Amino acid sequence: MDLNKTIKELSQNEKKVLLTLKKLNGKGTPEEILKNGDFQQKVEVMNAASWLQSKKLIKIEEHIKTVYTLGPEGKHFLEKGLPEKRALEKIAEKKGKVSLRELTDILSEHEIPIAIGWLIKNRWAKIQKNHETFLQITEEGKKVLGKKTLEEQILKQLRQHPYTQVPDEKIKTLLSRKNVIKKKEIITSIISLTDNGKKILQKEIKLEEEITQITSSIIKNGEWKNKKIRPYDIHAFTPSIYGGKPHPLIELINRIRRIFLEMGFQEIEGNFVESSFWNMDVLFIPQDHPAREMQDTLYCKKPSRIPIKEKKLLETIAMVHEHGGNTSSTGWQYKFSKKEGEKALLRTHTTVNTIRYLYNNPHPPSKVFSIGRVFRKENLDATHLPEFYQIEGIVHEKNTNFRQLIGVLKEFYHRMGFEKIRFRPAYFPYTEPSMEIEVFWNNKWMELGGSGIFRPEVTEPIGIKNPVLAWGLGLERLAMLKLGLKDIRKLYISDIDWLRKKALI
Repeated sequence: MDLNKTIKELSQNEKKVLLTLKKLNGKGTPEEILKNGDFQQKVEVMNAASWLQSKKLIKIEEHIKTVYTLGPEGKHFLEKGLPEKRALEKIAEKKGKVSLRELTDILSEHEIPIAIGWLIKNRWAKIQKNHETFLQITEEGKKVLGKKTLEEQILKQLRQHPYTQVPDEKIKTLLSRKNVIKKKEIITSIISLTDNGKKILQKEIKLEEEITQITSSIIKNGEWKNKKIRPYDIHAFTPSIYGGKPHPLIELINRIRRIFLEMGFQEIEGNFVESSFWNMDVLFIPQDHPAREMQDTLYCKKPSRIPIKEKKLLETIAMVHEHGGNTSSTGWQYKFSKKEGEKALLRTHTTVNTIRYLYNNPHPPSKVFSIGRVFRKENLDATHLPEFYQIEGIVHEKNTNFRQLIGVLKEFYHRMGFEKIRFRPAYFPYTEPSMEIEVFWNNKWMELGGSGIFRPEVTEPIGIKNPVLAWGLGLERLAMLKLGLKDIRKLYISDIDWLRKKALI
């Protein structure tokens, strides 16, 4: 340690703390330093001491001290006397024997059982019964008449000196009484010089007026020319400051939105509550599909049903499910149920937004996307949530093809920062052909979503004649890769320390 450099960087209060500790033989409490040094407030001492400790010139040791003061009952006992002592004096006044009825002359109703309990416990009196109940004084009781008990002495001490320490063995009986004394733990600090602090004090430390902060007025009036400027330690400890920033998920959503907008897409939105007809039937998902069971889908009680207003579309979808309708499909070969289609549910995917958009805008070209929450009856664990975000998108153009779908998704993931991307065949109920997208991250391939071309059973009933490229990607899984998380729940836990320290994506 460069002692001369350290002395130059000491503030006025730091110097005063060191010089006061020298007067106190190297050790003292903040209160003692305040009293013996040139300080106005204790906070000045503690702030200076904190900086001196960071510079390893002093050390601060903290100790917990238990102190006591009078409670409301304790103050009452001091004024009136302990219930058992007042009762004992009444017994002595009545020649060593008194009935419980007579105690009401000197004790309140709630004090009588307290007095009797302590008289018996202390062996100052014993109970006798003869037509009525009596208390009779004992030899032990006679000995304490006219004397101050330990409890009375402690109560008096606490009135004169509140918040003082009392040995445990002396205070325990008063602690067992309700509202007689109050217990409080306080932290006391001992500030002492380190070896480096003692070495500093062996050199000359001057208390002189100096400039500690440069201001515009000091520069303008030339004050800085005639006063010493205290050097700054650029390596000194400073508290971390965290500015406001978006939640990592919101930041990721904004980045994804910006990428799709830059690629020429338009954003669309939809409702959380949908009918099974739009969520499932229009997408050619059979009405007996396992995903439509209550174990997988969250159905609503209010409303439990949503009427299907599109009557012509309902008839067309029913025929497609039953025998393929005017498509080349043979359908699912069952009787379509309108009642099943009217069931209200929380949307299980954002594809419902896309299919509604195509129904209302059947003519190409269109490129749309949505980023929204979807709901499924999943067990909560490190990789699954019952509520999560889905990134949905379509391209509807003449002569579009599977190669174009691969190109769009590759471009999107390249812009997200992934270098290695691959695709593999997959199966989904409403696309054919279908594929899954994988990225290479941390030395392994990770699956991030599904894609494909909408089947004719999906597009033809709503008036679409051209191929429609479609994809659905998981936001939280993408976020886990980007943020280095192993537990998906971390994204939704309000861990303020993690949120402050997490770098922007």
